[in-house]
Amino acid sequence: MPILVIGGHSRSVGKTSVVAGLISALPEFCWTALKITQHGHDICSADGKACDCATADHAWAVSEERNRSGESDSSRFLAAGAAHSWWVRTQQGRLAEAMPRVRQILAGAENVIIESNSILRFLKPDLYLTVLDPRTADFKGSAQTFLDRADAVLLHEVEDSANPAWERVSLKPVIDRPTFTIHPPQYVTPEVVDFVRRHLILKAC
Repeated sequence: MPILVIGGHSRSVGKTSVVAGLISALPEFCWTALKITQHGHDICSADGKACDCATADHAWAVSEERNRSGESDSSRFLAAGAAHSWWVRTQQGRLAEAMPRVRQILAGAENVIIESNSILRFLKPDLYLTVLDPRTADFKGSAQTFLDRADAVLLHEVEDSANPAWERVSLKPVIDRPTFTIHPPQYVTPEVVDFVRRHLILKAC
C-alpha cells in the first residue's frame, strides 16, 4: 500500500489542486484520499465551523465524503476520481488522538494520498512532495520541520524566486532534491506525474 503525502508551507499554495491533479492523472492507483485539517481555538473539529463547545468529544472528527460536486476540498478528490475521500479534523496539536481511526482507514485502502504536513509525525510515507510559493510569506512550522524529508519540491514559477517573501527559512534541506516548476492553474505537470508513478511503482515492487 503506497502512501503519498502532499504538503506545503502555507494555506492556498495549491496543495489540494496537486492532490486532485495526481488523482486524476493516475487513476490506476484507485486512490483513497485524506485531507487533514487542524483547527485553532473556538473552531469545532466536528464540522469546521466557529463554536464555543471545546469539549473532549470535539477533539477530533473523521468523516467520509460522499458529495462528488467538487464544492469542498474532500469533494474535489472524489470528483477527480478517488475511490474514497475522508476529511480528518482535529484541534491544533491533537492529531495523535485521531491516528487510530486514520490507521484503520489506511489499512483498508489500496493506495493512499494525504494532504498534510503534520501526518509526517506519525508515519513515513513512500513519497512526500512539498508545494512552495515564493510569493507567500507565511511558512508553517510543520513545513519547516519536515522540509528535509521532502522527496521533491513543486515550486511556483515567479519572476524573482531568488528573493522569496518568507523570512528566516532556508531551503538547503531540499537543495539536492528534484524541483518541478508549476504554473497554476496547471499544478500537476507530466513530469510530476511521471516522477510519482515511477517512485510508487518502485516502492510497490
